[in-house]
Amino acid sequence: MTRLRPLIACEHCASIYRRHDLDPGEVASCGRCGTTLWRYSGLTLASWLALAVTASIVFMIANAYPVAIMQVQGMEQQASLLDAITVTWEQDHWAVALMTGAAGFALPMAQLILLMWVLYPLSRGRLPPAFRFCMRMLGLLRPWCMVPVFMLGVLVAVVKLSGMAAVQPGFGLAGFALLTILLTMLGRLSPHTLWRYAEDTGVVQAFIPQERHGEILTGCHVCGQVQAVPLGEPEALHRCHRCNAVLHLRKPDHLARTWALLIAAVFFYVPANVLPVMSINSLFGSSAHTILGGVIELWQMGSWDLATIVFVASVMVPLTKLLSLAALALFIQFGNTANLRQRTRLYSMVEFIGQWSMLDVFVVILLAALANFHGLMEISAAPGAAAFGMVVILTMLAAMSFDPRRGWDQEAAGTQIASAASPAKAEHAPAGAGEARGQ
Repeated sequence: MTRLRPLIACEHCASIYRRHDLDPGEVASCGRCGTTLWRYSGLTLASWLALAVTASIVFMIANAYPVAIMQVQGMEQQASLLDAITVTWEQDHWAVALMTGAAGFALPMAQLILLMWVLYPLSRGRLPPAFRFCMRMLGLLRPWCMVPVFMLGVLVAVVKLSGMAAVQPGFGLAGFALLTILLTMLGRLSPHTLWRYAEDTGVVQAFIPQERHGEILTGCHVCGQVQAVPLGEPEALHRCHRCNAVLHLRKPDHLARTWALLIAAVFFYVPANVLPVMSINSLFGSSAHTILGGVIELWQMGSWDLATIVFVASVMVPLTKLLSLAALALFIQFGNTANLRQRTRLYSMVEFIGQWSMLDVFVVILLAALANFHGLMEISAAPGAAAFGMVVILTMLAAMSFDPRRGWDQEAAGTQIASAASPAKAEHAPAGAGEARGQ
C-alpha cells in the first residue's frame, strides 16, 4: 500500500499540494500563483545546528567590537551597535533607540536562541520542550530581524563621515558581514520548515486530513498543518489540532486592518520626509538634515552608488509599499481578478523589501555614536527619524494584515458562476491535492 505524503498549502493562493522529495537544486513552486512552496536542502539538522551555533558566536563577536572608528584632531571615537543604541537613548530619543535596539540586537539574538533551543533536540531525534510556543515566537520574530540593514547602514555612515574626518571600519563590521551571510542561510528555517523536519524525524505525527462534504482544506499559518474546516465560514475561529494556534480560513477583516495601518503610515510618512532625521552641532554652528538632504549630500561627495541605495531604500521603498498595498487592497475591494499572478508577485516583493526602509534610522544612530565629541561635534537623531521608523513598522504590519488569497477566492467564485451559467462547457476536476511544479 502506497503511503500518502503530507499536504502543504500555498500561503498566497490557498492551493493544496502533496509534499514530495526534491532532487538537488530543485524548487517546488505553486502551479497556480508561482509562490515557492519548499526547496531542496542537503543540510541535515546537525548541520543547521552548527550554523546556528556559529551565528551565535559571530553575533557576540560582532557586538563586542566597534563597527567603525573615527578620529578628529587627535581624538578617537569607536562605536559598536550597542554604543549607538546607548548614545541615542542618552540623547532622549527613546523611540529610535527602542526600534533599532530591538531590530538590530534583541530580536536577532532571540531568533538564534530559539533556533538552537529547537535544533539540538531535533538533531537527537527528540521533541524540543515547548516546541509549539517556540515555533509561534519564531514566526513572529523573523520579519523584524534587520541585521543586514544595519550592516549596510554602517557602510553609509562611514562614507558620510569620511568627508569630515578620518573614518575606518572596525573589526565588528567584518563580524556583521559574516553574520549577515549566516542569518540569510538560517532564514530558510521558517516555522513551517522546522515542523516538516519534526515530521520527517518522527517526533511529530504527520496528519493527512480527509476533505468531506461541506468542508475545505486550509493550512495553519503557524505550523503549516493542512486541515479541514467548515466551508462558508471564512472568518470563523478554529484551533489548529496540532499547534493549537488560532486558525482562520481567511484573515478576518483584512481590508479594514490593512487600510487603517496604511492611513496611519501615510500620516507618519509626511513628517518623516519633511522633518529632519538628524541634527549636527559643531563649532561652526548647527544644521539639520532631512532624508533627501542626506541623499544629495552623498551624491555631491561622489558616492553616487550609496546615494542611489539610500534614495531607493528610504524614499522609493516606503512609497512603493504604500502605493502597492493600496492598489492590491483596491483590486480586492472592487472585485477585480485581473493579473492575479502578477499581483501575487507584487505582494511577495512588498513583503521582501519591507525592512530595508529602516536603513536611514540605523545610519542616524551610528553617526550619533561616532561623532560624539562633546564641545567639538555632536550628531543626534531628530523627530523625523522616529516618524520614519513608524512608517516602516506600520507598512510591514499592513503587509502582514493583507490576505492575497481573497483575490484568488474571487476568481474561483467567478469561475463557478460562469460554469453554472454554461453547464455544457463546464469541466469537473476530481477532488484531491495537486502536485507542485518543480524547477
